[in-house]
Amino acid sequence: MGGDNVVVHTLLPGFPQQAAGTVALEVLSKDTVADGVAALTLARPDGGRLPDWTPGSHIDLIMPEGTTRQYSLCGDRWDAHTYRIAVLREPAGGGGSAYVHDRLMPGDLVDVGGPRNHFALVPADRYLFIAGGIGITPLLPMVQQAELLGVEWQLLYGGRTRASMAFREELSDSHGNRVHIAPQDECGLLDLDAWLDSPAAGTKVYCCGPAPLLTAVERACVAWPGHSLRTERFTAAPRSAPARQAPFQVELRRSRRTVTVTPDISVLQAIRQAGVEVLSSCGQGTCGTCLTPVLEGTPDHRDAILADHERAAGDCMFPCVSRSCGDRLVLDL
Repeated sequence: MGGDNVVVHTLLPGFPQQAAGTVALEVLSKDTVADGVAALTLARPDGGRLPDWTPGSHIDLIMPEGTTRQYSLCGDRWDAHTYRIAVLREPAGGGGSAYVHDRLMPGDLVDVGGPRNHFALVPADRYLFIAGGIGITPLLPMVQQAELLGVEWQLLYGGRTRASMAFREELSDSHGNRVHIAPQDECGLLDLDAWLDSPAAGTKVYCCGPAPLLTAVERACVAWPGHSLRTERFTAAPRSAPARQAPFQVELRRSRRTVTVTPDISVLQAIRQAGVEVLSSCGQGTCGTCLTPVLEGTPDHRDAILADHERAAGDCMFPCVSRSCGDRLVLDL
């Protein structure tokens, strides 16, 4: 997952604040939109305006026991009073999806953080959107935005079965032959070679879905022009060994503190042990919550968010997973 910009969330006056960076929203409705997929519509209890967001944005849903899950906003971004998310039941997950499916009901309040965007829709002559399963959610507002701008686009959408593919009818009814539905039990795996074999100048490819799909799309786009492909991951990709095995120093410039990061702890843990709080959520380098500016030094980027050119710039990092290539980093904390 890569992003060209970050949407900074500022609480509006009178917005009920439950904890640092979170607000309480009411579940207005809960609908089954596919096998194992529940869509929630959320709003302020007083019906007031919600913070604006852009295609590719997600919010944090904070469960009662304190766990946090990220879900893409997939409703109408021009509706200033509601957010829509869709949640896939994950039997092997940590319980977050089970809570949403089994316990969260219309009328309930749920703590929400964000919105944030590390999967922004950048300008292009045309777009090819590729979705796998619940990966359709961040792409829905992108399709709407491309349509609004009058930019050429197509969507390739795969899933296990037709019944498991959320918003399939909504897409087909609205956009006709621009949407290509390919359930695996009917069509097999997505024919990526047919769609990506010939690099197309001016085309941006946006892909979200399970790891095998992202890997296959990345391989198919190797010959495409630089920065043509942008992906968003549900979970972090396997990581290689850190660039540096020895301890290193991290100076927290604004806090006037320096911490030592040993191989057994993360930069984020070391920062917190020094008494400096950094907002974080997933702890896996996938949600973007703990983005931190880098003033000096070379980060060892180990997240699944930054694009290659952003990594090369070296002016920010995610301390939950990223480390240092050298013996010292200076962070704007």
